[in-house]
Amino acid sequence: MMDYQSVGLTEEDLKSMYKWMDLGRKLDERMWLLNRAGKIPFVISCQGQEAAQIGMAFAMEKGDVSAPYYRDLALITYLGITPAETMMSAFGKRGDINSAGKQMPSHYSKKEVDILSQSSPVGTQVLQGVGAALALKMDKKPNIAMATLGEGTSNQGDFHEGLNFAGVQKLPFICVIENNEYAISVPSNLQYAADKLSDRALGYGIHGERVDGNDPIAMYKAMKEARERALNGEGSTLLEAMCTRMTAHSSDDDDKYRSEEIRKDLKTQDCNIKFKTHLLDLGIIDENWLTEIEKANKEIVQKATKEAEASPYPDPSETYTFVYAEGGVE
Repeated sequence: MMDYQSVGLTEEDLKSMYKWMDLGRKLDERMWLLNRAGKIPFVISCQGQEAAQIGMAFAMEKGDVSAPYYRDLALITYLGITPAETMMSAFGKRGDINSAGKQMPSHYSKKEVDILSQSSPVGTQVLQGVGAALALKMDKKPNIAMATLGEGTSNQGDFHEGLNFAGVQKLPFICVIENNEYAISVPSNLQYAADKLSDRALGYGIHGERVDGNDPIAMYKAMKEARERALNGEGSTLLEAMCTRMTAHSSDDDDKYRSEEIRKDLKTQDCNIKFKTHLLDLGIIDENWLTEIEKANKEIVQKATKEAEASPYPDPSETYTFVYAEGGVE
């Protein structure tokens, strides 16, 4: 792990980072259990990518705009979508802030904390994030816009078009590829021939950098520096965070394309365990602190689950609400 003091973090910052990483993991694990129990229809996991997500989130400031992708549960939880709101979406309940229970889970959005509404086609969030960055620049606001995606999405046309425009316009935009080396079942060696996806930044005239996505401190440093460059008028940044996807692509995927040996080895790369061990070794936390934090996070998840389970589903009469315009055109 990178030296935390050299990047301006404190011991309390590191403890907070772990707290949020653990909350993201426990929320994710609970949804898998609910899915297997037949209570919710679909889960797409952030397990193994919490360090990258919380590390970058720690470098963001109020007013920064985010365009996350479907695997960003830990990120959006830190940014302000509550566990209860996430559970409402997972259960398809009326209290779902994204669509009042009509939309597939993991389509994150919340206007109050500047999280843009997510489209279903992969890659469209890049264009939306770039558009937000253009608006921030035109309005002369001291903020950045960012978008996240998996490495498979970096091969979509929207990725190229968005970063090309961001480079030409020198926008305050940060694009983060959370590279877990699998686009559903397709390994990275069948996705692209480049050694590093961050090298693609050269073609757009922007800064590119590969980061250890299992180290939240390194991720914080890279994101903080990218944000500073953007606000100094130095343009956009492409970050490639090397992560681990510890689960199947989704709850509808059997993960049989990865051998049992590979799947077992993933557990040794668990970013949450690595960071927890690092903090224990430094003496920043102890087992009593861990017990208290993990108990508190379990209670948060339990409360959110019960609240969502007890909430009503949308009424059939609401099927077309907010789908078609109401009333005539004047």
